[in-house]
Amino acid sequence: MPMPTIVSSSAPVATAPTIRLIQSAIAACLGLMIVGFVGFSHIEVVHNTAHDTRHANAFPCH
Repeated sequence: MPMPTIVSSSAPVATAPTIRLIQSAIAACLGLMIVGFVGFSHIEVVHNTAHDTRHANAFPCH
């Protein structure tokens, strides 16, 4: 019976903390873009949707 061959790779492997940090950074950027778009949008439908959602969640906005 032949012995299994171990293949080593020189490619870097992302560790769990690194992956979490990258995912957190992407989520933060996405959140800031959404808040910025809704907050400074001149489209009335977008503003009213965000406004109604804040009130539905009992979050004071003004």
